Amino acid sequence: MKRVNLWGRLVLTIFLGSIAGVCIPGDGSALAEKPEEVVVDVLIAFRKAPGLAEEGIVRGAGGQIKRTYHLVPAIAAQIPQQAIEGLRHNPNITTIEPDGIVQAIDTELDNAWGVKRIGAGIVHDLGNQGAGIKVAVIDTGIDYNHPDLNANYAGGYDFVNGDSDPMDDNMHGTHVSGTIAAEDDGVGVVGVAPKARLYALKVLNAVGSGYYSDVIAALQWCVDNGIQVTNNSYGSSGDPGVTLKAAFDNSAAAGIVHVAAAGNSGNRPGKGDSIIYPARYDSAIAVTATDANNKRASWSSTGPKAELAAPGVSIYSTLPNGGYGTLSGTSMATPHVTGTAALVISAGITDTNGNGKINDEVRKRLDQTADDLGSPGRDSFYGYGLVDADEAAVL
Repeated sequence: MKRVNLWGRLVLTIFLGSIAGVCIPGDGSALAEKPEEVVVDVLIAFRKAPGLAEEGIVRGAGGQIKRTYHLVPAIAAQIPQQAIEGLRHNPNITTIEPDGIVQAIDTELDNAWGVKRIGAGIVHDLGNQGAGIKVAVIDTGIDYNHPDLNANYAGGYDFVNGDSDPMDDNMHGTHVSGTIAAEDDGVGVVGVAPKARLYALKVLNAVGSGYYSDVIAALQWCVDNGIQVTNNSYGSSGDPGVTLKAAFDNSAAAGIVHVAAAGNSGNRPGKGDSIIYPARYDSAIAVTATDANNKRASWSSTGPKAELAAPGVSIYSTLPNGGYGTLSGTSMATPHVTGTAALVISAGITDTNGNGKINDEVRKRLDQTADDLGSPGRDSFYGYGLVDADEAAVL
C-alpha cells in the first residue's frame, strides 16, 4: 500500500480519478495487473461530533483513523484514494479535504534587539512579567532544558511522535519561546513576558514541516488545558479548508487569543495580498515584521488582514542546547505580540462586553494602543501599527 500526500508547492489537491488495472487483450485467460493502492491523508468533516458510528464509516471505506476531534466535528484519516468519491456521497459527511502540509516560516541568521523596542522592559519595571499566564507555542517543540526557559516550561505534547516529550529537534520553537518568555535572570536574553508559563505543542518535525491535522489536535489540547494565548509561527499560502478554520474559530470562541505570523512572502514594494494561513483567519492576529528603523521588512507579507507589526529582523533569542542566536522573519515578530498579549491579561483586563471572555478585549487593547506606522490608520503593511507593550499592558 502506497501512502502519498498529493500536494503542490503551495496549493493542495486530491485527485479523485479511478485507477484501472492494465488488461492484456486476448481470450480472457490473462489476468489484469493489480494496481498499487494509493492512500491519501484527509480531514473528514461530519454533520455532528464523530463517535463510533462515524469512525465505522471511515473504517468501512478502508480508512485508518489518525485522530477523532471534539473541537470540530471531524476525523483525520488515511483513506484509499478510490474510496473518497463514495464517502463524498455519504449524507453524514459534509466535506473531505486534504490534510495539508504546513511549514515553519523561513528564517535567516543576523543580529538582536526587539523586546526593548516595544517597551516591555517598562512593564517589567512596574511589576508585570506575565506571571502564570498560559502560553502555548505551536511549533517544533521547546528545548525545555535551556537555562533561560526551564523555569517557565510547564509541559505540552508531541503530536508528531505521539508522546508527552515535545523536545525541539529543529530550533524554531525554542527561538520563538525565548522572545515570549525567556527568564529575567541577568543571563542571555529576556522575554516579553518572562514569568509566563510556556507549553510546547510540537506539530512540526525536525525539518520544520507537519500536518494541519496535528495543528487541529494542538488547538483542541489548548481548549482542554486552559491555554490563554497561542503563538503560531508557521503557515501555508494555500487555503487549508473549512475544518482548520473551524478549529481556530471554535478555540477563539472558547476564549483563546491566537497570534499568527503573516508570512515572509512579500515583495519589496509591498504590492498585493500575500498574508498566509492561519494568519488570514479573522480569529487570529496577523503579525508583520519591522526592522530597527520601524520599517517593514522587504520580505514581510502584506495585505488587508495585517493587524499588528513587531520587530522581526535580527532577533536574538534562545536556541537548543543552551545556545543563543539571531534569526529574522515574521516568525520572530509574532512572539513579541504573543508576549504582549500575556502581559495585557496579567495586567487584569476586564470583560467589558459581558461575554464571559476577555480574548476579544485583549485584541482590542493591542490594536488601540499600537504605534501607528505607515499610512494613517490600519494599512496592509503594519496593520494598526507597532505593538506597544508599555501602553497596552498599563491599564
